[in-house]
Amino acid sequence: MSMFCYQCEQSAAPKGCTVQGVCGKTAPVANKQDELTAALIGLARACDVKGSTVEAIKYLKKGLFMCVTNVNFDEGRVQDFIDEVNTCHASIDAASRNFDWEALWAGEEDIVSLRSTLLLGMRGMAAYAWHASVLGYDDADVDVWFVKGLVEMAEAHSSEEWLNLLMEFGHINLKCMALLDAANTDTYGTPVPTTVSLTVEAGPFIVVTGHDLHDLKMLLELSEGKGVNIYTHGEMLPCHAYPELKKYAHLKGNFGTAWQNQQNEFVDVPGSFLFTTNCIMPPKDNYRANIFTTDVVGFPGIAHVETNADGTKDFTAVINRALELGGYAEAQDFTGINGGHEVTTGFGHGTVLGIADTIIDAVKAGAIKHFFLVGGCDGAKVGRNYYTEFVKQTPSDSVVLTLACGKFRFNDLNIGEIGGIPRILDMGQCNDAYSAIQVAVALAGAFECDVNDLPLTLVLSWYEQKAVCILLTLLALGIRNIYIGPSLPKFFSNNVLSILVEKFQLHPITTPGADLKAILG
Repeated sequence: MSMFCYQCEQSAAPKGCTVQGVCGKTAPVANKQDELTAALIGLARACDVKGSTVEAIKYLKKGLFMCVTNVNFDEGRVQDFIDEVNTCHASIDAASRNFDWEALWAGEEDIVSLRSTLLLGMRGMAAYAWHASVLGYDDADVDVWFVKGLVEMAEAHSSEEWLNLLMEFGHINLKCMALLDAANTDTYGTPVPTTVSLTVEAGPFIVVTGHDLHDLKMLLELSEGKGVNIYTHGEMLPCHAYPELKKYAHLKGNFGTAWQNQQNEFVDVPGSFLFTTNCIMPPKDNYRANIFTTDVVGFPGIAHVETNADGTKDFTAVINRALELGGYAEAQDFTGINGGHEVTTGFGHGTVLGIADTIIDAVKAGAIKHFFLVGGCDGAKVGRNYYTEFVKQTPSDSVVLTLACGKFRFNDLNIGEIGGIPRILDMGQCNDAYSAIQVAVALAGAFECDVNDLPLTLVLSWYEQKAVCILLTLLALGIRNIYIGPSLPKFFSNNVLSILVEKFQLHPITTPGADLKAILG
């Protein structure tokens, strides 16, 4: 059976994966996800004709999220969800037809490129919207756009019309990221700078990976007092900075580095692992029995923690597995990829803007001459050490803002401070690009200039679809001269790429030295 997928940075050359995904996704699963996407378009069409329901919007968000890279590898679970979507569709307007899933990637190259970019961006936004929704935060404009975007996906548009849709989407995604920021900070407090140990203490433990703060909170509540410590992994690291999460004494530290190293880092580990979202990789037999998934995540043969009708989850099996394994007999001192024993997080916009006067004074005094935002997704492809070397080579009078799992390439480095301000400021998860935008806008206001006139350069790494929606938001805001790598998206046709380069001065990365020279002169 053949397939087609080019949604992630590691998809096979030259055009995408056609036999099996580099991520491990099989052809039947890839085709089921295309079928799910077509069913979601059908549901959106029904909503467009007869009006949306709360249930339908939840299906659109969850279904798009389920198709994000490294989220769900379970063909049966995807099929079950397709059936639920079709049932919801029929209850609203049975006359509205589903889209032909085989037509998703068919057509004139540039049109397919632009349509794909919108679809993949919407998958990324769906992840953010879903996380906000489980905390009780929804936005009418965002919800309406899930219907609009999916309906437009099946319509014919000129290249100019597609570009306009992409820019409109970018602004909607900014509103979605603001929604998730409010959901997280209202629920768990404003993040504060926090130093996190990479040591795993003796005794039973659970490693929580993914992006979902709500799942972590429920697990912390259920496991409190049961002799089990909790460690974050990957994009869960910023959870340590939220007051309502860090107050739990058994939230001890961070285990491991970024997602792509799990098949090495999880081997022989005597603890259990909970995947709340992506990125799950095909597990090795060595630790398969220790893995649990929940919510949209799925993998054949892996235990899954279901969501109860009231939104709660029973993580008892995860806790019991950790107790059964027993943990390490003695504390284990792990390090980041550069040998560091601790990392610091919690520099969201609430914290950074709280010291804005100090930062502005440092810029005016010449102590800080440039800001770099170096962040985004990490991945396994050769060439991602570019970001480590780039940060190492940044001048001592510059500050590096970072976010998402790309930071694990350098977040354990000690590159010093400027007037008490750490030169590496971890702003949080990938959705905390919203924080970076707020800081940039505030600095532009303080210096009475355009964001593009600030001594600020964005150097982004991408892997999956959340990076796509963030890029579209940055472009919609008119931010220019973004550097992106380690390779360019395969869903950008040559003509589309030329438009982005010409209109937005988008730069593929080259080498750290050459790019720094081009940036700083």
